[in-house]
Amino acid sequence: MASTPLFDSKITSLPLIHRGKVRDIYNVDDHHLLIVTTDRISAFDVILPTPIPGKGEILTAISTFWFNRTQNIIPNHLADDLTLEDIIPDTAERAPLEGRCMIVKKLKALPVEAIVRGYLIGSGYKDYQKTGAICGITLPAGLDLADKLPEPIYTPSSKAAVGEHDVNITYAQTVELLGEELAQQLRDISLTLYRSAAEYTLKRGIIIADTKFEFGVDENGTLHLIDEALTPDSSRFWPADQYRPGISPPSFDKQFIRDWLETLDWDKRAPGPQIPSDIVAQTAAKYREACERLTAE
Repeated sequence: MASTPLFDSKITSLPLIHRGKVRDIYNVDDHHLLIVTTDRISAFDVILPTPIPGKGEILTAISTFWFNRTQNIIPNHLADDLTLEDIIPDTAERAPLEGRCMIVKKLKALPVEAIVRGYLIGSGYKDYQKTGAICGITLPAGLDLADKLPEPIYTPSSKAAVGEHDVNITYAQTVELLGEELAQQLRDISLTLYRSAAEYTLKRGIIIADTKFEFGVDENGTLHLIDEALTPDSSRFWPADQYRPGISPPSFDKQFIRDWLETLDWDKRAPGPQIPSDIVAQTAAKYREACERLTAE
């Protein structure tokens, strides 16, 4: 996973639908999309100008691993009836995309980010300090930074456009958005996915402090896991042997980049600062180690 960094994909043979913080989405046909995971990295909802080499391939490998591992819990958006060569026959155009693409089914994405927290950190800790609760869920008094919660909690947020901030919402608000049945299904599946994954990763020396899932439905209303799954971009991964409450633990995810950015005189608005080569190298190494720990047989 040491290819030339890819900041923006350029596919002339397919129409570009959307360029997100990390992923570029192209239309293939009436039933399929092509998702290209670039080496872009974002923090504080700003896309930074420096790519992280190999990041797109690592995220694709990790997501594919989890999609395959969780398909007994919930179907996912991966399509198995086309190959990248079928879609992009031109070798030169296809070469930069190898290892960083997913061909997926077209589904209706739901307007909720399904966040599950097992530990008290990040915006959840800030909310807890102010109110004693996260997303309307009251927690026991006296919890410290990075404490393990008595039980994982489901704390959804609204999905924001690129450059906008996601907003934490209550479960009741997800019922308003989705209806009772689908909102309940989203919550229950998210908690099941988190518990299953956290049990697995702990055996690999990784604590999943929190994670974000995204879901879509097909024409029959069947819920599918979409986007990415349990990657360093959508989760806080902590090395279990370095974890202790009261401090923000070191991590395998982009928290390393956030911590570096916090040392700068930057207002957290675009354009973001260039990332120095040593920070790029250390970040890439953290992504690689996460992938190796998670997916190695």
